Amino acid sequence: MSRHILIFYGSYRQNRQGIHLAQWLVDQLQTSGDTAELVDAKAVNLPMLDQRYSDYAEGTAPPAMADLASKISAADAFVFVVGEYNGGIQAGLKNLVDHYLPEFRRRPTAIASYSAGPFSGLRSAQDWRIILGALGMVVTPNSLGLARINQAFDGDGTPIGEDGARLERAFAAFADDLHFWSDAAKMKSGS
Repeated sequence: MSRHILIFYGSYRQNRQGIHLAQWLVDQLQTSGDTAELVDAKAVNLPMLDQRYSDYAEGTAPPAMADLASKISAADAFVFVVGEYNGGIQAGLKNLVDHYLPEFRRRPTAIASYSAGPFSGLRSAQDWRIILGALGMVVTPNSLGLARINQAFDGDGTPIGEDGARLERAFAAFADDLHFWSDAAKMKSGS
């Protein structure tokens, strides 16, 4: 069964490291037969939240916001690639998701976290689990964590070293959980 999965990424920093993980996940999900698309908060470039998409009268939301709402509504599942900034979440990704609420409700999502240090973005992943649950999403139990991201990919985006090898080994269980919950949600909704 093919699934349409959106991969959300939210760093605005120069020399972004997490983009390698986000793109690798897109490639891996496509290899497994899914349609996967990267949603880069920096590229979407929504303003700081002053009004959610659902607060606009029909047809009046900014085009970038309306386009993303359509993509979210059409997706079967999501993956949030979350970095840890000083023990917390990325503001750019949080701003992006806060523009939407009903579009995310009852949708399966998985978390892939990363950090420059040895703890794989664990604190950010915990915070995102709460945030995504508050948005009404079903967060899969099996998340993916990548430590020392600045050493885990070569120049072509291929995982390398001990941390890259751990990432590759953990991907199958991560994808299996995401596929299971995506398929269950599709069956329940009849789509």
